[in-house]
Amino acid sequence: MPGRPGGVPRVAAVPDDPARTTVYTDGACLGNPGPGGWAWAVPGGAFASGADPRTTNQRMEITAAFEAVRSHVGPLDVVSDSTYVVNAFRDRWWEGWMRRGWKNTARKPVANRDLWEPFVHLVLERAEPVTFRWVKGHSGHVVNDFVDGLAVAAARTQRPSTGAPAPVL
Repeated sequence: MPGRPGGVPRVAAVPDDPARTTVYTDGACLGNPGPGGWAWAVPGGAFASGADPRTTNQRMEITAAFEAVRSHVGPLDVVSDSTYVVNAFRDRWWEGWMRRGWKNTARKPVANRDLWEPFVHLVLERAEPVTFRWVKGHSGHVVNDFVDGLAVAAARTQRPSTGAPAPVL
């Protein structure tokens, strides 16, 4: 990657840029597998959701974060209640997956590689840094609860939605 020796992505540890966009993400699944939905929202800004007729909760969590990153330019702070998504980037699990040919530490294929691989490459190819932070789900956090509601609604109706404004913190 140009400007990044060894293809190391610009994944900042602490959001310190006032121009940084914060986006909350969530995924939901009615049954596992079952009909699923994903959503992202910028506090006080835009939101979007989508659906999949047969999927898993983990796949919807990954898709929500991927769609959020894909939909925003500039420095980005992705906030998710999925430790799976947050740890994959914050703890750089993706480096081991790539080094081992998309195998996990047990030398088995990485689950959801078809989603992880393009997501990792999207983050690697960005010119701006992306951070990933965890928020406790179902804890009364207004924006996290909002994206949870959008994701559940998308899972139930199998219809996407977009709009603005999302709740403000």
